[in-house]
Amino acid sequence: MYGLHSLFEAFKYQAFVDFGYLMLLIYFLAMSGVTIYALLQFHLLYLYKRFHKENPKIQYKQYGPQDENAPFVTVQLPMYNEMYVAERIIDYVAAQEYPKDKFEIQILDDSTDETVGIVAAKVAEYKAKGFNIEHIHRVNRQGYKAGALQEAMPKANGDFIAIFDADFTPRPDFLRTTMAYFEDPKVGIVQTRWEHINADHSMLTKLQALQLNVHFTVEQAGRSYGNLLLQFNGTAGVWRKNVINEAGGWQSDTLTEDLDLSFRAQIMGYKIQYLEKLGSPAELPEDMNALKGQQFRWNKGGAQNVRKLLKLVWNTNKLTGIQKMHAISQLLAYGVFLWVFIAAVSSIPLAFAFQQLGISTHFLSFSVLGLFSVAAISYTANITAALNRTAPPTFWEKVRFFGLFISFLPMSLGLSLYNAVAVIEGLRGKVSAFVRTPKYGSTDQQPASTQKAAYKAKKISWVTIAEGIMALVFAAAAVVGIVTDNTAFILFHSMLSFGFATIFYYSLKHLRLR
Repeated sequence: MYGLHSLFEAFKYQAFVDFGYLMLLIYFLAMSGVTIYALLQFHLLYLYKRFHKENPKIQYKQYGPQDENAPFVTVQLPMYNEMYVAERIIDYVAAQEYPKDKFEIQILDDSTDETVGIVAAKVAEYKAKGFNIEHIHRVNRQGYKAGALQEAMPKANGDFIAIFDADFTPRPDFLRTTMAYFEDPKVGIVQTRWEHINADHSMLTKLQALQLNVHFTVEQAGRSYGNLLLQFNGTAGVWRKNVINEAGGWQSDTLTEDLDLSFRAQIMGYKIQYLEKLGSPAELPEDMNALKGQQFRWNKGGAQNVRKLLKLVWNTNKLTGIQKMHAISQLLAYGVFLWVFIAAVSSIPLAFAFQQLGISTHFLSFSVLGLFSVAAISYTANITAALNRTAPPTFWEKVRFFGLFISFLPMSLGLSLYNAVAVIEGLRGKVSAFVRTPKYGSTDQQPASTQKAAYKAKKISWVTIAEGIMALVFAAAAVVGIVTDNTAFILFHSMLSFGFATIFYYSLKHLRLR
């Protein structure tokens, strides 16, 4: 009997050791993925800094406000239930410093609410002022945004198509600046940088601005300056009409039709001209559920494009090795949240297995490289790359940045579950509707009224409930780690708990209760 008991105890110990090694392997692979991606981002930072060192002043060419040589442009405004911002975007497009007879405006309206009447009245107003403007209203919403854009293609009279989402407020010189770059026949798309008209509305919008600034400086500009593939961001850009057709048109089999078409166009040999210094201001989501919906669409659509484009990128002979490497990294980047969530879950049993495995926790310190890379890129994008800067950043600007960055980390960790679900659905090929991000016409000077809640979420999703549970689980893991002196992941678990709790709290707070 004693022998059997000893054998059973040995079996349990071996099973525990094997499980510990399995968790170590899973954690190591997940964090390796995150670290490799971060280091490739650091390479983009190098390209970005090298270019700006060699080109300290960037001067953009432009057509004159009344230049008769300016090409004819079709400006398309796809929208769905945008009653708070529909008038504003039409006003801004009509105010372009571009010959009135050289552009037309098409509102691609799939709305089912008051937006239809608002747009119709605005179109009538501008028609009376002599503008070439048309209201194209669909009732089936087939193919969502991609479907609206593709269906309107035969109705576009311009050889160039500019696209704006409804929450944008383009600068008056947008058209006359972007159109000048199509004199180069290799340029198929011109993309401008997103700015934020309500970045200081709340901590939530400040953190979004922090992250988006990275994409629109170091990432997009770094890829552009390094002759790598970048993406059309779905709005605030202009296409050659023939490039859209040659590349296969707008396709609705992913939720990020912009990434899909821009990759196909570049593989054909066309170039995206990125104008880093030409900002296109837009409104950031101001409630947590709107932000989560936007993140879900971007991450699921990105994962869908992995299924669709990865083989195409890998097999093409039109890209160099470095172009392929960064293109694949860009596609797989949407899996970062999945890797982070896997690392988070596996770290709980791993935290209590280190002593039994006889492995030093210093073994995992390589992941600090990724954190350093993210911090350096964020600092460049939000401090040293600030537009029109003529003096070094002040001490308080640096303090403000690091305060935001420290807040940004747990918030990103807290979104990992929601975005991991999106990635898994995308990789599985699960079909879902294109859920647009509601906007309310807010700016830093004029915040939107809290009564504007027509588009707010009304139900609690199962993922939100799971986020609340995860906050408790990681809080318990941190406490147990302190009590048992297993300190390897206490900071990580504390950040995860705080991040999940924050996402859970604001998801409930920003529900429409009546």
